[in-house]
Amino acid sequence: MAIRPLVLLPDPVLKQPSAPVEKVTDEIRTLAADMLDTMYDAPGIGLAAIQIGVPKRVVTIDLAKQDEEKRPIVFINPEVTWASEENSVYEEGCLSIPEYYEEVERPASVRVRYMGLDGATHELQADGLMATCIQHEIDHLNGVLFIDHLSRLKRERCIKKFAKQAKERERGA
Repeated sequence: MAIRPLVLLPDPVLKQPSAPVEKVTDEIRTLAADMLDTMYDAPGIGLAAIQIGVPKRVVTIDLAKQDEEKRPIVFINPEVTWASEENSVYEEGCLSIPEYYEEVERPASVRVRYMGLDGATHELQADGLMATCIQHEIDHLNGVLFIDHLSRLKRERCIKKFAKQAKERERGA
């Protein structure tokens, strides 16, 4: 498969909502495999298709540490069907916003319905890091970034920093 280039902030593609996948095809299987290769190469624990410029509702997640056996999950059209009232705070980062981390508060537990690569509907009850990660990635599918959960000041500072870096990359290219 292939490692694809990541879309980085401030690219407006990241704010674009993703379209549902009608059925699992070879194109979707290839997309998922490329997403996993890209995610592992970065390295990261989650990736939404929009982060490689494909506006489809596909997410890959693998929480295995680098010295552990890989445990990838592909979520197609994931949706949160239940969220706990209890919240938790995790320091989040994003492959599209490299080396920027902030604490984000989200529901501590969620139930997610999704289609797998087998075309069947699955449900997953998640808490801890998995709950945070799946919510982060579903946000991407809706055009929402983790920095959108921060104060306006922090968000604007982050966007300004990455806009400046993008201009510097353009000048250097």
